Amino acid sequence: MAVSSGEGKTAGHDPVQRESARERAGEQGLLFDERPAAVADDIGYRGPTACSAAGITYRQLDYWARTDLVQPTIRAAQGSGSQRLYSFRDILVLKVVKRLLDTGVSLQQIRTAVHHLRERGVNDLAQITLMSDGVSVYECTSADEVIDLLQGGQGVFGIALGRVWREVEGSLAELPGERAEVGLPPEADHPSDELAQRRRARKTG
Repeated sequence: MAVSSGEGKTAGHDPVQRESARERAGEQGLLFDERPAAVADDIGYRGPTACSAAGITYRQLDYWARTDLVQPTIRAAQGSGSQRLYSFRDILVLKVVKRLLDTGVSLQQIRTAVHHLRERGVNDLAQITLMSDGVSVYECTSADEVIDLLQGGQGVFGIALGRVWREVEGSLAELPGERAEVGLPPEADHPSDELAQRRRARKTG
């Protein structure tokens, strides 16, 4: 599967079908086109915070990092005592991965989509709606492209990244972040780190 543009996949111009497709897009929140506020690119979030904002488990976060699906771009884990720091963009992608998995898209297909999204600027991501029929994923950057895909049957489901952006933004407003240059204390000082808990349990057990 490759992410491809929705442009040019017009399914015809039946006004009744097109209006129906527009209503479906509106109901699903796929036409969200308000540009979100810019985010600081030097603020990082630790693993437990990223999990909470993205709605995933720490096991998923760790596996996706180890398999290079979604790596933390601010700081990767570097041996015992260090913690990953995820950027806003990383957490946005984590939440999109979770949404795609929940709708039945395979991890292999998602990996291709993530690779494509990595090449986008963070502000560009907010203007994209991903549409899929479960086989292919299409990138739409306008309401007309979304409607064309829904009308033609290629868009069984969609994810408006601008809406996901708002959700992540709201979640992180209530969670701790830190500037990338600030040093981190040892992970043992952070009982919220699940892996640290397991290591300590093995040592004391």
